[in-house]
Amino acid sequence: MLAELLVVELTDRAGRFTAPGLASMAEAVHRQLRPQLPVDYVACIEAICAEGGRLAAAVHADRVAGLALWRIIDNTFEGRRLFVDDLVTDEALRGRGVGKFLLGWLAGEGRRAGCAVLALESGVQRQRAHAFYFREGFSIPSFSFRKKLV
Repeated sequence: MLAELLVVELTDRAGRFTAPGLASMAEAVHRQLRPQLPVDYVACIEAICAEGGRLAAAVHADRVAGLALWRIIDNTFEGRRLFVDDLVTDEALRGRGVGKFLLGWLAGEGRRAGCAVLALESGVQRQRAHAFYFREGFSIPSFSFRKKLV
């Protein structure tokens, strides 16, 4: 595990980047998971975060080692939950505890916010991620369905 990881919240509650120096490093890591992100990454993330999303990075030696895009959601199924839109570790640092560290931090944030559940979705093709989530105590309680509208 990497020593001296720390979490830096990259956006405020209004959605603005609070650590602009880390934005380009966060973008590079984020694109490893989501290469289709718009060219104007900052505007995209600020729009998501203006509607309740939050972006946090695990930083090691002044470098973004991983990041999480997350939000608090209330619903009738689980009550209050912390939902992770994106969780990604820099490819060069995978298997070194960054994802585990971020999940631990997210669980703490969820507890502080009164959440009963930490939830996420993972593409069916991401078998390594699934194995990781199972090791971290996640289960698959339901199917996720989609219907394209455009």
